[in-house]
Amino acid sequence: MDLSYIINQLGEDRELYFNAIAPPIMQTSNFAFDTVADMRALLQDEYKGFLYSRGNNPTVDILRKKLAALDGAEDALVFGSGAAAIFVAVLSQVQQGDHVVCVKDPYNWARQIMENILPRFGVQTTFVDGACTDNFEKAIQPNTRLIYLESPNSFTFELQDIAAITKLAKTKGIITILDNSYSTPLYQQPAGLGIDLCLQSGTKFISGHSDTVAGVLTGSRELLRKIFVSEFLSVGSVIAPFSAWLLLRGLRTMEIRLKRSRESAQDICQWLKKQPQVEKVFYPLDPDFPQYELAQQQMKGAAGLFTIQLKAGSAAQVERFCNALQHFLMAVSWGGHESLIFPACAALPEGGFNAGEPKHRMVRIYIGLEEPAFLKADLAQALAQI
Repeated sequence: MDLSYIINQLGEDRELYFNAIAPPIMQTSNFAFDTVADMRALLQDEYKGFLYSRGNNPTVDILRKKLAALDGAEDALVFGSGAAAIFVAVLSQVQQGDHVVCVKDPYNWARQIMENILPRFGVQTTFVDGACTDNFEKAIQPNTRLIYLESPNSFTFELQDIAAITKLAKTKGIITILDNSYSTPLYQQPAGLGIDLCLQSGTKFISGHSDTVAGVLTGSRELLRKIFVSEFLSVGSVIAPFSAWLLLRGLRTMEIRLKRSRESAQDICQWLKKQPQVEKVFYPLDPDFPQYELAQQQMKGAAGLFTIQLKAGSAAQVERFCNALQHFLMAVSWGGHESLIFPACAALPEGGFNAGEPKHRMVRIYIGLEEPAFLKADLAQALAQI
C-alpha cells in the first residue's frame, strides 16, 4: 500500500463517525451487546471485536491497521510502553527449560528481562556480538527457541545481518524478534527480511511530540492472535484510547519529521567530524561507519539519532560540554520535535568515570526540528568549554 494512503486513509471509515477528518477517541472501558448471542460470540473470541478496552478498542483498532501496514505485517498490537511490548513478545515465545540468544548490549529493559526475570523461570540467555552471524550459530543450543535482535541499537548503532540470521533461525525452527525503534518501518522493514515479530517504541518517532508512551508489536495474524489471547490480555498493559489517538496524530507528520531530522543530522554529523574536540562520530549511514555497507543494504535511511565520542580526559570536561548547551535538552528517549543529549557518564556512579573507556566519553545526540545552523552554533560554544 502507498505510504500516503496508509497514514491518511487506511482504517478510517469516516462515514461511521459523521465524516470527521480526525478519528474519534472512543474513551470507553466497556462495550454493550443487543443479545446474549452477540455477547457470547465475543466472550469466546475477543480478538474479533470490541468487548472490553483491555483487549480491543475502535480508536486503537485504526492505529493497529496503520502500524501493521507500515511494517508490511498482517497485524499489530499496541501497548502502554515499549518495555511492555518487549516483555510480552519475549514471554510469549519461551517456557521453562528454553534458551534465548540475544544480541549483546540490547535496550536496558530487554537486558533486564533476559538477565533477571527469565532465569527465575528456568530460561537462560546467551549474549553475542551480533556483528558476526557466525556468533549466533555458535550460540544456538538444542533448546534455543528465540533469537532477539536490535538493529541498529540506539547508542553505538551496531547492526546485525537480519536476512542471514533469520535464514539461520528458520532452518532450526527458532522464532526471531527484532527491536526496530531506531529505524521505524519507514526506514527498515524487518518483516521483509524474515523477522517473525517486530517491535518498536511508539513513544519516539511515531508519537513525535514527546507527550505519550507506547509500544508496538507486529507480525503474522497467527502469532499475534496467540499472543493476544494469552500474554497480551493477561498482562493488561494496553494503550489508552487517548494515547492511541495521539499516535494517530503523530503518524500524519511522521514522514516529513523523519526527513527533516535525517537531513539536519547528516549535516551536523559532517560538521562535528571536523571539530577538534570530537574524536569519533557514530551514525550508521555515515561512510566512515564500520557497517556502512550493511546499513545501506538493510536501511532506507537513518533519522536524527547519533553519538559523538569526545576528546576528554575527565568527567568534568564531558559535563562542562553537556551543561553548557543552551538549546539541547538533557533527557532520555528521542524522536520528538526537540533536540536532546544523553551523556553516557550520567549512568555511571559518582567517581566511576574512566577516560580510557571510550563509552564513558560518549554523548548521544538527537537532532529535532530546529534549524541546523542554530544547533551547530550551540554545539560550537559548548565544545569550546572542554
